[in-house]
Amino acid sequence: MAQPLAERMRPRTLDDYIGQKHLVGEGAILRRMIDAGRISSFILWGPPGVGKTTLAQIIANKLETPFYTLSAVTSGVKEVREVIDKAKNSRFFSQASPILFIDEIHRFSKSQQDSLLGAVETGVVTLIGATTENPSFEVIRPLLSRCQLYVLKSLEKEDLLGLIDNALKKDVYLKEKNVELKETDAMLRYSGGDARKLLNILELVVEAESDAETIVITDEKVIERLQQNPLAYDKDGEMHYDIISAFIKSIRGSDPDGALYWLARMVEGGEDPAFIARRLVISASEDIGLANPNALLLANAAFDAVMKLGWPEGRIPLAEATVYLATSPKSNSAYEGINSAIQLVCETGNLPVPLHLRNAPTKLMKELGYGKEYKYAHAYKGHFVEQQFLPDEVKNTRIWHPQDNAQEAKLKERMQGLWGERFKK
Repeated sequence: MAQPLAERMRPRTLDDYIGQKHLVGEGAILRRMIDAGRISSFILWGPPGVGKTTLAQIIANKLETPFYTLSAVTSGVKEVREVIDKAKNSRFFSQASPILFIDEIHRFSKSQQDSLLGAVETGVVTLIGATTENPSFEVIRPLLSRCQLYVLKSLEKEDLLGLIDNALKKDVYLKEKNVELKETDAMLRYSGGDARKLLNILELVVEAESDAETIVITDEKVIERLQQNPLAYDKDGEMHYDIISAFIKSIRGSDPDGALYWLARMVEGGEDPAFIARRLVISASEDIGLANPNALLLANAAFDAVMKLGWPEGRIPLAEATVYLATSPKSNSAYEGINSAIQLVCETGNLPVPLHLRNAPTKLMKELGYGKEYKYAHAYKGHFVEQQFLPDEVKNTRIWHPQDNAQEAKLKERMQGLWGERFKK
């Protein structure tokens, strides 16, 4: 039993793959591409332990194409170029492009990502990247534009229970044990939707009871074993997501003590400072917003300072921004506003832009009425004149609703002064 249980139970085919039905279920987009035998480059974005690496390996096996793996933690530009050269030499006209799988692609530098562009563009390799971080922040735009992005979700309760059941029924070692699964809540809670961690926990508890005639798994026993073995499960899963959740919720709840505590937990746990700083920028926009617009400026300044300072000094601007955000008045009106606007767009489709708002760079467009009767705000008293800015079909829709704080009270008063009844609703 040299291999860990999670590795022994790694699926080899799509039929054995658990979860991500929106991508690999019957008729789903990735399933159709795989069944057709042709895939394009893509990036898999999702939390740890949800099957990113496994899915890449299954695809390579299904397509019977050469499969190269690089880890962004240990590979540089030199290794990337060596793999690309191998891929060029291994490809035949009748074959699909060799697959280059890059784990933790968000850790690749700009120059490392640049070195992939030509090979991806020309089809020398089909790139499959895996990342736990938002590719919009971590992957360069030219590379992102050449790849599809697929989002993987944390495994649901049914998926996790299925994993446990499969392991107890199919793993040679576990089948020899008389395991009675009495309770599962603690295992599911500590796994945080991470399949690898769940199987690690199962293996840990079984190993600890290996001499028993019957191994009874209970919530109490799981908690006891995990407390005795705090490193037995991957902190990058449950603790990574649970602690950042507690951190953001403490800021949102205006508790600087709680926010600083969870910040300290992340600092001491070796969390990526960019990850923390990025969440502060998001919180400043989502939770403080227009109630204190300076919060976004300070959060951005903290992000910049951390990138310049690194650890351990970087903890200081992070702490400053954390306290400032936690003690600021709160508003999510901008967050609610953009969500409402997106929902309206999804419901109403591509409504035409009113003629007076259209650009009119040519004579023909002017003759067609583009830009006609547009009123230039600066030509009027107070730099304002009432006119329609929404499409005709939704012209009376209110999208942004100011909230109850001093800053937005001023904004509301100004809007009522300009628009009258429209902003009194």
